[in-house]
Amino acid sequence: MTKVTLYRAPSSEARRASDCESETPTTVADADEIADWLRDLLGESNDEEDIEVAVRDRFLDEHRTDDLAEQFAEARVLSPYERETGNTMLGIVRYEERALDHPEREGGVLYDGVAVQRALNAAIPESERDLDHLHVALLDRAIGTWGDHDGRWHKRVNVLGQPALVSVPGLSEAPAKPEQYYKAKQKHAMLSGDAPPREVLENEVEGEFLVESDPRTTEALKGYVLQAVHCWRTGEGFCEESGCRLSNPHRQPGVVEAQLREPEFCEAHAELYG
Repeated sequence: MTKVTLYRAPSSEARRASDCESETPTTVADADEIADWLRDLLGESNDEEDIEVAVRDRFLDEHRTDDLAEQFAEARVLSPYERETGNTMLGIVRYEERALDHPEREGGVLYDGVAVQRALNAAIPESERDLDHLHVALLDRAIGTWGDHDGRWHKRVNVLGQPALVSVPGLSEAPAKPEQYYKAKQKHAMLSGDAPPREVLENEVEGEFLVESDPRTTEALKGYVLQAVHCWRTGEGFCEESGCRLSNPHRQPGVVEAQLREPEFCEAHAELYG
């Protein structure tokens, strides 16, 4: 039997409710719903072997090592245009320790996704590192990869491998939004000192896009988790057909088309998953 273990992400709403005990945190990244969808999909696509899909709590709680805070500090991106990463000053390491214990306090930092992946791989117990066991971590961190072609860091929604990383904030931050979005956001920030509500931006800006705490987050993340599972099962990377859940669009309208519109898959992958 092969196994996929999906790890929950902290509630995005917990960031806002952390100082208000009367509010009950909810999550827009529902790992249990994603797992149910995977079970149905993989069960229909696989006639020869059983694939077990399990859900656990946050990876950074389940597999915590003593040096994980320092490894996150070493993975910090210092500049969008500098390949070198890392700041292990005592204050930064202390910040990362607090972020591990209280994820609602973390934010505004970009991490080298490959470096984070190496650190989390080393944290997986040796008994669970078999080739037939894939770990997929829903992370509350923004992750990126270095682009040799243009000499800069690029935010990513996922980094495939073991464990596969899926960034919840990356879903709204990594793919580019329409230019009008950034102008409208800047305008509201200048007038009110804060970012406008999602509904305001959606009404003022043409085009489709996802934002922080978007109610469509879980549905969109299903495809990014499946990309990790598909790569693990087949060795294939992203699909080149736009509109397929296994594609990796770089702009928000493409994400909406691929993850939230029918059909779910291109013809080739519909034969496997459709």
